[in-house]
Amino acid sequence: MRAEIGVIGGSGFYQMEGLQDVEEVRVETPFGWPSDDFVIGTLEGVRVAFLARHGRGHRLMPSELPFRANIYAMKLLGVKRIISASAVGSLQEKYAPMDIVIPDQFFDRTRQRISTFFGEGIVAHIAFADPVCPVVSDVLEKSARQVEGINVHRGGTYLCIEGPAFSTKAESHTYRAWGMDVIGMTNLQEAKLAREAEMCYATLALVTDYDCWHPDHDAVTVEMVIDYLNRNTANAQSIIRHAVRHLKEEKRPCRCQTALEHAILTQREKIPAEAIERLSAILGKYFEAGTG
Repeated sequence: MRAEIGVIGGSGFYQMEGLQDVEEVRVETPFGWPSDDFVIGTLEGVRVAFLARHGRGHRLMPSELPFRANIYAMKLLGVKRIISASAVGSLQEKYAPMDIVIPDQFFDRTRQRISTFFGEGIVAHIAFADPVCPVVSDVLEKSARQVEGINVHRGGTYLCIEGPAFSTKAESHTYRAWGMDVIGMTNLQEAKLAREAEMCYATLALVTDYDCWHPDHDAVTVEMVIDYLNRNTANAQSIIRHAVRHLKEEKRPCRCQTALEHAILTQREKIPAEAIERLSAILGKYFEAGTG
């Protein structure tokens, strides 16, 4: 079972509308099981693999997510490009609830997460100055502007916190002073791992509320946030459908697909055979699996 594009749905985004010829696939990886079974189907003539980030029914907290298994499974399925969608809070007045931000930077405030496939005998340092794929981001922006009624912002920094608690007011005001734009709990690890796996990655950050810095924050109800979440998820579905159609025609001129070319520092003869075998899906073009 193969797919060309992967879609990761966040809070409220538990299925991909419009998929045809659908099959569910369980993918075992060297890093355990992904968050859920993959739903693979055809969308706009392209084979798409959809994964509910938190599992259907929202069973997994951000710190519990099997990030490595999720991304490695995408690689095993043949995915070359990943579109992520996730709910975020706004750290700036200009990003209102129901807006969509396509960030081009990340800032890591997590503490307990493994963000690399490497280690245990093999060392690699990827370039991560520009953490999202410009080609996929361009397509997402173009697609968002084709959907009526969506206010989309291109660029900005996604601050990734550990969670599951939201920020204190002191933290929120500090993040604003740092110039951060939106705040979430999941995308940083996905972006790093996708880069290591030489897959393109970009995200739709779906604004559901202002973070607690905002003077009107206390007036926001759970019902309002859920309403924004559901409506924004519907918008994301429409954007992704357009994006898949456009990506079908797009080549991959970006550097995402060669991220490991100069990143592996360990001398070949020092790399354990089991390390190469464990990472065979991402190292196959650089090493013969099973050799040290």
